[in-house]
Amino acid sequence: MKVLVVGGGGREHALCWAIAASPLLTKLWCAPGNAGIAEVAECVPIGAEDIAALVAFARDNAMDVVVAGPEAPLTLGLADACAAAGIRCFGPSAAAARLEASKAFTREVADAAGAPGARWRRFEDAAAARAYVRAQGAPIVVKADGLAAGKGVVVAASVEEAEAAIADIMENRIHGAAGATVLIEECLIGQEVSFFALCDGTTAIPLGAAQDHKRVGEGDTGPNTGGMGAYSPPPVFTDALLEETMARIVRPVLAEMARRGAPFRGVLFAGLMITADGPRLIEFNVRFGDPECQALMVRLRSDLLPALLAACDGELAAFDLRWEPVHSLVVVMAARGYPGPYAKGTEIRGIERAAQVPGVQVFHAGTARREDGALIATGGRVLAVTATGTTLREAQAAAYAAVDAIDWPEGFCRRDIGWRAL
Repeated sequence: MKVLVVGGGGREHALCWAIAASPLLTKLWCAPGNAGIAEVAECVPIGAEDIAALVAFARDNAMDVVVAGPEAPLTLGLADACAAAGIRCFGPSAAAARLEASKAFTREVADAAGAPGARWRRFEDAAAARAYVRAQGAPIVVKADGLAAGKGVVVAASVEEAEAAIADIMENRIHGAAGATVLIEECLIGQEVSFFALCDGTTAIPLGAAQDHKRVGEGDTGPNTGGMGAYSPPPVFTDALLEETMARIVRPVLAEMARRGAPFRGVLFAGLMITADGPRLIEFNVRFGDPECQALMVRLRSDLLPALLAACDGELAAFDLRWEPVHSLVVVMAARGYPGPYAKGTEIRGIERAAQVPGVQVFHAGTARREDGALIATGGRVLAVTATGTTLREAQAAAYAAVDAIDWPEGFCRRDIGWRAL
């Protein structure tokens, strides 16, 4: 089979790495890719949001399936354009991708489906939002309604912090048009878990869970990022909680989306809070998480490609996935300054040494090759150093041993990934 993966981050490297191992694969492309992805796929210089060019390339090269990595091309209609061209696309239609594009839409769907979540209100007026926050008190959550690259949520410990977030999002528009509307939500208490389900429009099957580390600093301090590390499986997420999540959240929402004429196909990423009353929905994403995808792919024993095809073709009812009996842990190495301004073009050495640590796979997120062959950093999150082990502590030790083998003075990482479990 011929496959095109869309995107160029660590998540896409992990997807390409897993798909490249499939005996069904004839050839793999990635658009636009990165230096690490170029080792397992042919990279093509097409932006992930250039829908017309992506579909034309897929058609001209007779792709059997297009696999969407990030959310932006899905919200822009990549799956719809592929369908119109007669090409399979792993990922939801633009109508179904509203589950990520609009947090208010997600809450409306979840409420209609009876899925447990936080109490919430939507505001288009900053003064009204501030008045509601003062009436409710803190802690409280302020969310930009639209896409904000994983950085549009503020968990405010005080009313003053919530009011500042409302000003930043609605008035200063730090997230652009995504902040025209905000949601003010009840602050749920518990441990946060990322849960993934493969969906084919009518059937959903579990695709594993992970715990992410969103804040930039150790001990979960500092501003939110796209994710500084993850581990899988999370001990807090028991088999009973998995079944409850499927029964009370995933399957009812899947049925509600079908009822609305927007059946969901692809991977449904449920951000959950594990509370004293069980799992409650924080938000949905419509693609694999990053760096959760890396943590999942190194544990997956099954061939990924047939699973993606079964989701596209409505054949998940007869499908199951097998997992290696191991733990995985991902440490993200980022450019100093991230998530604020950071330098690009700094040289990274020692990747080969890191990859020789037993159980380690180094996924590239923001890298490129100079003309002289040197590896350079081109993004904020640059590497996802991923390790497996028979225990989580063993995986953690291997991941940090690999981090220490990498020579990149301009980079940094958190040193406490996995702390909740360990």
